[in-house]
Amino acid sequence: MTQNSKFFDEIGRMMNGAAGAADGIRREVETMVRSQAERFVGEMDLVKREDFDALRELVQLQDGEIKALKAELEALKATKSS
Repeated sequence: MTQNSKFFDEIGRMMNGAAGAADGIRREVETMVRSQAERFVGEMDLVKREDFDALRELVQLQDGEIKALKAELEALKATKSS
């Protein structure tokens, strides 16, 4: 009976060691993948979200100004041709 118990204890220790090793490998692979992804994204020269939002707001303001200027130009053309 004690021999069976020692055998199962040893199997349990080996399984725990294997699980620990597998977890270490998983973390190492995750770190490598994350590092490669960050390098890949860094090389893509992407715009930051804050810069994009600021530029979008500026374009929207300019769009309104352009529409107002077009309307003013059309009004001037209408009064000039009358």
